[in-house]
Amino acid sequence: MCWSGRRSDLEPYLGLHYPATDIPQASRFLFMKNKVRMICDCAASPVKLIQDDNLSQPISLCGSTMRAPHGCHAQYMANMGSIASLVMSITINEDEDEDGDTGSDQQPKGRKLWGLVVCHHTSPRFVPFPLRYACEFLLQVFGIQLNKEVELASQAKERHILRTQTLLCDMLLRDAPVGIFTQSPNVMDLVKCDGAALCYQNQIMVLGSTPSEGEIKKIVAWLLECHDGSTGLSTDSLLEAGYPGASALGEVVCGMAAIKISSKGFIFWFRSHTAKEIKWGGAKHEPGDADDNGRRMHPRSSFRAFLEVVKWRSVPWEDVEMDAIHSLQLILRGSLQDEDANDNTARSIVEAPSDDIKKIQGLLELKIVTNEMVRLIETATAPILAVDIVGNINGWNNKVAEITGLPTTEAIGMLLVDLVEGDSVEVVKQMLNSALQGTEEQNLEIKLKTFHQQESKGPVVLMVNACCSRDLSDKVVGVCFVAQDLTGHKMVMDKYTRIQGDYVAIVKNPNELIPPIFMINDLGSCLEWNEAMQKITGIKREDAIDKLLIGEVFTLHDYGCRVKDQVTLTKLSILMNTVISGQEPEKLAFGFFNTNGKYMESLLTANKRTDAEGKITGALCFLHVASPELQHALQVQKMSEQAATHSFKELTYIRQELKNPLNGMQFTRKLLEPSDLTEEQRQLFASNVLCQEQLKKILHDNDLEGIEQCYMEMNTVEFNLEEALNTVLMQGMSLSKEKQISLDRDWPVEVSSMYLYGDNLRLQQVLADYLACTLQFTRPAEGPIVLQVIPKKEHIGSGMQIAHLEFRLVHPAPGVPEALIQEMFRHGPGVSREGLGLHISQKLVKTMSGTVQYLREAESSSFIVLVEFPVAQLNSKRSRPSTSKSNF
Repeated sequence: MCWSGRRSDLEPYLGLHYPATDIPQASRFLFMKNKVRMICDCAASPVKLIQDDNLSQPISLCGSTMRAPHGCHAQYMANMGSIASLVMSITINEDEDEDGDTGSDQQPKGRKLWGLVVCHHTSPRFVPFPLRYACEFLLQVFGIQLNKEVELASQAKERHILRTQTLLCDMLLRDAPVGIFTQSPNVMDLVKCDGAALCYQNQIMVLGSTPSEGEIKKIVAWLLECHDGSTGLSTDSLLEAGYPGASALGEVVCGMAAIKISSKGFIFWFRSHTAKEIKWGGAKHEPGDADDNGRRMHPRSSFRAFLEVVKWRSVPWEDVEMDAIHSLQLILRGSLQDEDANDNTARSIVEAPSDDIKKIQGLLELKIVTNEMVRLIETATAPILAVDIVGNINGWNNKVAEITGLPTTEAIGMLLVDLVEGDSVEVVKQMLNSALQGTEEQNLEIKLKTFHQQESKGPVVLMVNACCSRDLSDKVVGVCFVAQDLTGHKMVMDKYTRIQGDYVAIVKNPNELIPPIFMINDLGSCLEWNEAMQKITGIKREDAIDKLLIGEVFTLHDYGCRVKDQVTLTKLSILMNTVISGQEPEKLAFGFFNTNGKYMESLLTANKRTDAEGKITGALCFLHVASPELQHALQVQKMSEQAATHSFKELTYIRQELKNPLNGMQFTRKLLEPSDLTEEQRQLFASNVLCQEQLKKILHDNDLEGIEQCYMEMNTVEFNLEEALNTVLMQGMSLSKEKQISLDRDWPVEVSSMYLYGDNLRLQQVLADYLACTLQFTRPAEGPIVLQVIPKKEHIGSGMQIAHLEFRLVHPAPGVPEALIQEMFRHGPGVSREGLGLHISQKLVKTMSGTVQYLREAESSSFIVLVEFPVAQLNSKRSRPSTSKSNF
């Protein structure tokens, strides 16, 4: 457990380990198919699924959210004290060696389960789909980032091993295999270990902390006897691997990796004991263990932390480390002759003359060196190609194939002049002619064509050196070209040249669109002063160049450009020092008097200048001087801001003044609460209270942006649905009587006894806004306005219900104008007052995880609001719904 968050009264899980058997393979497979798994109530009775007998196979519920938990898992959760859970899987790409050979680069990598995010709850809980979907998306993003981190770590380790392998190969060419033990770096630099040993031709060499020579010989004998059919062995515990003498080695050697380099030759890497303590989430039971009552502990009934101390074990060998070891083994076995073969060769040439023996040995050494040279050329990071005396390609290494896109199999046999760009043909011909005469050209630039997937990137620029290939009679038989890829460097230089040209064109351009520009060096002297700067300051370029910007150009005196005060000059000095020190400065409001005495206001922007090595050489500065049009726009903006501030003050005043009569209404309500009222009076009183609470809530709406972005927090209280609906109708009664429009209601009897959990005041606000809008655009005598409610209940888990509610405000056609409906869904800067109200109401419904629709039919139109609320638990002792009594 690597992260945990919990209530203070619950036991911590952070740092605990859990056996792999707690998540069986079948469950791991399900987590790969269904990334989010929710269990609302593990104690709920499962519902049997009845399937048609005509189905060819059973129905799979792998991807179903309604799938009941397995009985074993339900007991597991109960033992943990957990009733509900939400589990989200984290998956990453499989390693390449785990993927296998896909046969195509286009096929995606496989995925594997990396970990789980597990949320537990001690009581039944339902998580709605939008929240589950958001969690799944968040975990997908986290998985992508995690996968990148894992790949970067693996690539860094592989690069380190490849560098070490290259150095070891160089040593093997000089003295194999002893050189990898006697020189630096050595085999201990290949993988992390405490010691290494070489057993070859009855000799033993050791490095670091290793067993004695006698013990190493015993290990060799054990490997030859028990693992003779394998080419090596790796283990983090020799004791568990079955080595009889493991206990005698003590803690010095616990882990070992061994490779076989000849019939009786081995290289060993040793790791010592690593003390490790593991906290288990419950006692670690083996398959045969039983609990105190003699029953198998499956699922575990104990989750109390248990401390296990791991002994006689080293740090495990990672896959990438074993790959490096196996690569070294292949190199060694290709370089060394098998001892048995050497014995046979010795017996067959025992009577041969000594000169022949030397020739044979020389040929063997030449073969080894040739093989290694070919391998090094093919795997070199530099482009290398070769041609014969005719100019046909007979060498084309992997790097050239990579940068040109032309595979080696296609390149071999082609003419080199056919593979270069037209402007390089003469250069290549001259190089070939010179090489055939014995002259090796150096540092010549050629351009190779690109093919296939690299064709769109353009030609490859190479700096090549020619090396003549000669036979035994010293006759030139071909040319080898060792190159350096300059394509990237060439592109950068070309870009720099273009930028340099653009820079000169901008600075020297007298066009009025070019802003005032000046440059200083790291000492503060002016290097550049363009035409626009001369116009606004009145100082000519030749008078500003090589002058100090602060003190000679901008001063407190009558020469140059005078600034208002010492503070302005100090701010300018701070800005320039900030830029030259390499920091990112803010823009500076800078004012000065030009040589004609006119005060100029501007915004000064400064950026650092660097050379090719990245060293800061000065600053490049721009003055943004407001044009008359811009000044007018700024003035208009300032007036708009003042008007907005004035409107805000008026709104604040109105809201403050409304609080006083609202406080009086609340006090009157408190006085009337103890009174004996009839049922009708009680309903009217309750509606009046809800109207007051709704008004109070609207007065506290300061965060309109929060409403528009749908992240506003909703209250959750128990309320009676019919009381809320009656309050909505009451808010429309005054306007309906004024326009002589009938307000009717149409909902089933069960609504009167339906108690829900949610924000009833926001529901009232939304329905009241839509009712007011329909009353505004309905003419008298066209027909009534009907508030319809269609409730549907859904059971979730045991004892939990969700009420799916459909509210319809049905009114005569043509209804609300289409422009207002468009403003409800798409809020623009010129929105009307009615459109803004509809837009806010639509956002409130969306925040409640609901939707709003507007339906036009032949004779009627309807606002349709779809929301859902949890149903309050039935209570025979339910009293009247309490109302909030908080004061301002």
